[in-house]
Amino acid sequence: MSVQVRQVVTGRDANGRSLVMSDQATPAIEVGALPGAQFHLVWGTEDGIATVGTKPQNATTLPFFPGPGGTRFLLLRFAPESSAPEPIGSPDDLSAELEDKLPGLLGALEPENPGMHTTDTIDYGLCVEGEMWLELDDGQEVHLTPGTCVVQRGTRHAWHNRSDQSALMMYVIVGAERES
Repeated sequence: MSVQVRQVVTGRDANGRSLVMSDQATPAIEVGALPGAQFHLVWGTEDGIATVGTKPQNATTLPFFPGPGGTRFLLLRFAPESSAPEPIGSPDDLSAELEDKLPGLLGALEPENPGMHTTDTIDYGLCVEGEMWLELDDGQEVHLTPGTCVVQRGTRHAWHNRSDQSALMMYVIVGAERES
């Protein structure tokens, strides 16, 4: 049985006591440009310094990639590449839907190299289910199995599911400034 993504958010009441602010399923976002992918945007913080306290906070899950100091927490289910359907629709319509549902993601992707992208982020990734391959420059690849942790430090990369089963990755993305 595959993992069902559920979000539990805690906070404090006016007296400073801990409480559960919400407990709910995190629905999948699907886009035609990336058929078979399911994005679960769990939580995020605004760019800058995150704060905690009694003031209510809402999740900042978009734009997809945070700016310096911002964070994103998401799970991404990848269909096997061998059985993922082809995108249906015009390239302009597919791009518009992607930008509408996951703003900022399209701009990071290399059109001439499907899946390859580079971002000004530090990404902490965990393979939760299935198998994935992390591709780096010049075709270098690393095979990921459940429990494998990846620290992605702003390098050019792509994710591939070359198995015959879906795979689930968890990511915490931290916005960073790129050194010159």
